[in-house]
Amino acid sequence: MQFSHPNRTPEPWGDQGGDYQGGDHGGGEGLGASSFRVGGRLNLLLSTAPWRPDAWAETLPRLLGPLGVSSIRATSARGAEHVIRSIPVHIAVVDMALPLEEDGQDEAGARVLELLSRLHQAPPTVVIKTPARVRDEHRHMQAALRCNAFAVLDRGSADLERILQVMQRVLARHYQDRWPGQERTPGG
Repeated sequence: MQFSHPNRTPEPWGDQGGDYQGGDHGGGEGLGASSFRVGGRLNLLLSTAPWRPDAWAETLPRLLGPLGVSSIRATSARGAEHVIRSIPVHIAVVDMALPLEEDGQDEAGARVLELLSRLHQAPPTVVIKTPARVRDEHRHMQAALRCNAFAVLDRGSADLERILQVMQRVLARHYQDRWPGQERTPGG
């Protein structure tokens, strides 16, 4: 797989709004509902609970943006649903502790998994589960299995290096070491 800059000029980012943020190629501004930026090589949905700062979720957009990866961050299940219904998602990272609403307490990560699995072309999904009671952990694993998750990571082991390794495996296995939509050339 080649990692090089796509041939396109950067576009200005829209106003920040809603409970989701579009990834960027360096600036860090959020995207509003009407200004999702698509057209990169890959659209990556990063859903993380807003009260849990995850270093990998903050770093991935800046690290992968120059490669043409558009990272869209959702901090609630409703925000993730809006992203899923608005743009094609090529890889999804779903936090099982994701609340239904930005300020809510109810975990709704399983709802996002179900929505992704019902898509015509369900994207490979990486599940981040929180160490919890045995019953909750069993429920999270069952949801991940039902929705054909590509990988399940414990929150404690989900660091930048591990997430990048999983994404590399997704590109290798699911997309045959090509960017989504990239045609395979004869002899290549």
